[in-house]
Amino acid sequence: MAERAPVAFLLGDVLRLRRAHPCGGDTWLVDRLGADIGLRCRTCARRVLLERPVLERRMIEFVERGDLALRAALAPRPPDVRPS
Repeated sequence: MAERAPVAFLLGDVLRLRRAHPCGGDTWLVDRLGADIGLRCRTCARRVLLERPVLERRMIEFVERGDLALRAALAPRPPDVRPS
């Protein structure tokens, strides 16, 4: 089986997953990135964590894309290197 490239998620992305949430909502907001992806239901505001591979399998489509500038602003900055 050929491996697929990982999906590039951004903070603020809105996703549609294969199954609806028990509240009836089917769109989720990405609010945490890392090994686990934090999602918030757009209907009831319930928060869940999914492993990246699980989320990639369950995702159908991007409803909206997040802001690349927001992701860059929240990324850790490298330490200042000053010549001695």
